[in-house]
Amino acid sequence: MGQVNTPTPTSQPLARLFAVAFRSLVDGLHVALRDRGWNDVRPAFGPVLLACRYEPTSTTALAQLMGMTKQAASKLIDTMDAAGYLARTVDTSDARQRPVALTTRGRELLAVVDEIYADLEQEWATVVGQVEVDHLRATITRVLGLESGELPPVRLW
Repeated sequence: MGQVNTPTPTSQPLARLFAVAFRSLVDGLHVALRDRGWNDVRPAFGPVLLACRYEPTSTTALAQLMGMTKQAASKLIDTMDAAGYLARTVDTSDARQRPVALTTRGRELLAVVDEIYADLEQEWATVVGQVEVDHLRATITRVLGLESGELPPVRLW
């Protein structure tokens, strides 16, 4: 029989390593959120909150971002609205449109998420050093062409 080639950490595809790292950070985020009393937050909320961070957005745009039907996006928005993270507003130029905007509670959640991610990054820095974490961020930023600081919308899947 042939010898089995066991992959080493340095031979793993970057996509797999990034996926594992991403999952680790998201799982750590949700554990920390629960520890801080945010018991109703689901991973699917993240992209919606980020999409609404700076301005209201439409259900259609959120559905496209999330890769789901408009009906599924509307159900997610309803859940987030009932939990107090989002509110449907009225578009002053077209009263038929009902853009979704962050509420005060939604903004508070995003602030807590930012704090938790800083804590999780600090845990990484404890393992490899702050210089390495900063270098990793700079490298990923450069590889993705995001030097302007403007990030594209984020999808979880």
